[in-house]
Amino acid sequence: MPSVPTPRLPTVSDVAEAAGVSRQTVSNVLNAPAVVRPDTRGRVEKAIADLGYRPHASARRLRTRKSSTIGVRLDPVQNGISGAVLDRFLHAVTEQADRRGYRILLYTAASPADEIAQFGRLLDGADVDGFVLTSTSFDDPRTEWLIAAGAEFVTFGRPWGLDDVDDPRHRWVDVDGRHGIGSATRSLLDDGARRIAFVGWPAESGAGNDRRRGWREAMAAGSGLSPEALDALDLHLEDSVSVAAGAVRGLLEGGGLDAVVCASDTLALGASTVVGPGVRVVGYDDTPVAAALGFSSVQQPLEEVASAALQLLLDGESGGEAGGAAGGAADRHRLLRPRTVWR
Repeated sequence: MPSVPTPRLPTVSDVAEAAGVSRQTVSNVLNAPAVVRPDTRGRVEKAIADLGYRPHASARRLRTRKSSTIGVRLDPVQNGISGAVLDRFLHAVTEQADRRGYRILLYTAASPADEIAQFGRLLDGADVDGFVLTSTSFDDPRTEWLIAAGAEFVTFGRPWGLDDVDDPRHRWVDVDGRHGIGSATRSLLDDGARRIAFVGWPAESGAGNDRRRGWREAMAAGSGLSPEALDALDLHLEDSVSVAAGAVRGLLEGGGLDAVVCASDTLALGASTVVGPGVRVVGYDDTPVAAALGFSSVQQPLEEVASAALQLLLDGESGGEAGGAAGGAADRHRLLRPRTVWR
């Protein structure tokens, strides 16, 4: 039988001819789209789509000295409830990176020092172009190391406790937990609740302190309770179902509650096991557990977080405001607002 000829794959020249531009312009659209005018970029992107052109990844890496790969740490599973949030974020950032022609390289690390060692190995081998960091903490040594190394990175989480909140070298995306918890608390107050407890984490948690502040401000403005009464309703606990259940049970026995607002769905699950039918519980993260058990929860916009993180890392700009933006040097930071899913 005669052999069937293999169809010729479209080339950069084919794309350039179809779009009416030069080969260099096509190369710019593929490798540095920000330098191409939007109308020209649109013509080239349409020609690429119409012809089904796919750049040769290996040749592109050799030409640009870029790996088209982003490193993301695969966090250890410490809590199957709240850990679902990072799983959803990882899926979102992987899908959106793929649409931009980038891959995600997952790596593991047992500690910040171990992760910094991973940074060095991945950068020395030119395995990644940059990093998306999660689980930021007070005085995070990872960001200091990356800034000193001149590496590209963006964090999902603000630089708690550091001086570089407005440093253009530290690009970050975060969700405004203060607004989310404050909004949920105000809604409960508007519905007539007054004794609303907050079940949160110990004081060394930056995100936890931010969420607690939202509850405290809303309660101070609308509950009519004294500062001392608010102190009694403010619990600082480890992220544990059983610990939360025991602490909330103590509040119920000591004077009753109208509602409980929590810093996580783990804590909310614990609270929900001991409150009566007349006490509303609000968690944070809107995990499958919250949906299955039917308690309300503050939902983080993880698709928006992933999109903003990639924009900041790959484009060097936020691409406009959405859901509320935090100002910062060169607009390199994004603070997105969550919403409460009421059940």
